[in-house]
Amino acid sequence: MSGISRRRLMTAGATAGALGALSACSAGGLSVGGGSGSGGSTAQARPVKKIGDGSTADTGAQPHQPKATRMKAGTKPPQFVVFSWDGAGELSNGLFSRFRKVAAGHGAKMTFFLSGIYALPESKKNLYHPPQHPVGASAIGYLADRHIHATLQQVRSAWLEGHEIGTHFNGHFCGSDGVRNWSSAEWRSEIDQAVRFVTEWKTNTGFTDLDPLPFDYRKELIGGRTPCLEGQTALLPTAAALGWKYDASSPGGLQIWPGKVQGGRIWDFPLQSIPFSGHSFQVLSMDYNMMFNQSAGNPLGDRSQYDAWRTQARDTYVAGFHRAYTTNRAPMFIGNHFERWNGGIYMDAVEEAIGRMAAYDDVRFVSFKQLVAWLEAQDPAVLRKLRTLSPGQSPVGGWEEFLGGAGKQSS
Repeated sequence: MSGISRRRLMTAGATAGALGALSACSAGGLSVGGGSGSGGSTAQARPVKKIGDGSTADTGAQPHQPKATRMKAGTKPPQFVVFSWDGAGELSNGLFSRFRKVAAGHGAKMTFFLSGIYALPESKKNLYHPPQHPVGASAIGYLADRHIHATLQQVRSAWLEGHEIGTHFNGHFCGSDGVRNWSSAEWRSEIDQAVRFVTEWKTNTGFTDLDPLPFDYRKELIGGRTPCLEGQTALLPTAAALGWKYDASSPGGLQIWPGKVQGGRIWDFPLQSIPFSGHSFQVLSMDYNMMFNQSAGNPLGDRSQYDAWRTQARDTYVAGFHRAYTTNRAPMFIGNHFERWNGGIYMDAVEEAIGRMAAYDDVRFVSFKQLVAWLEAQDPAVLRKLRTLSPGQSPVGGWEEFLGGAGKQSS
């Protein structure tokens, strides 16, 4: 996407351990995926209670949200996979709409982290007061009005289809003068502005031909990802005070079951170190980090390598998935940008990887919000037991023995 920061995120994670033995297959009866649905006819039938200037509206509970249930004792967990998108704007390349179609084809739900300024015209950039930067400044570009218009349409449709709309905040400031230096109060200002731009787009754009976004963003917003995975420490107190449920900004983690931070108030969902196909080291589970390792951060690298790099990126995602699927079943987190780096090979790699993962039984493509709901429905003793499994480690004695006595789960 134009304007996405080219600055370094992270390159390789620590070695997460060798693959353990394959665990026995079982037919898990737990369903968290939910239906796909287009949301079109649903939108027409939903009651609309406009909020503020009518940019958003309360239309009731979000469609296509599964009911999270507690696992039965001794049950193998589903394999959750969360695909998330930083920035989440619709440009002429049509990548937002493309991946809505991909998701629908696999009954998948995703998380779209919307940058607040993608709802703010550049002509109104004086409304943005970024912490520690001049009024209107941004390290990513403002969208053209036609792309704001298209983005709002995509956000509306995505929510009606059951996808989550999180936040990627606003100006994407990284590095020595970026968000890593912000205080908790400055994070609050940034969040308040991101929400305001999304909830006041009618006033700021003057668009009169679009329906309201069908949700109360202040209630729907329960998590985000910071620019370049920086600044989480100061963000967390503000996130907790706002009642957020999770944060996806941790600068790299392992393929283990997630836990909570900030005094047990916030689920920590880091990008993960996964086996880098063809190498002995690991790479962070994000398209930017694939590109950084393959073409030294040059988004227009050697064209003769594109096919090989696309295959390598796809195989890396699948390798990370397979390691979790065949061992500890830790949820897998994959981060992306709507970009055309190296000829768009990472977009193709993600689409191909989804198709390969979907061929396995008991796989659930969910949003972060849906994963939170499932985790909070489980017995805490079971989650503690799951967190004892290292990356690539299968449960000793199989799942029935491993989880059979962990807590008193109900059906």
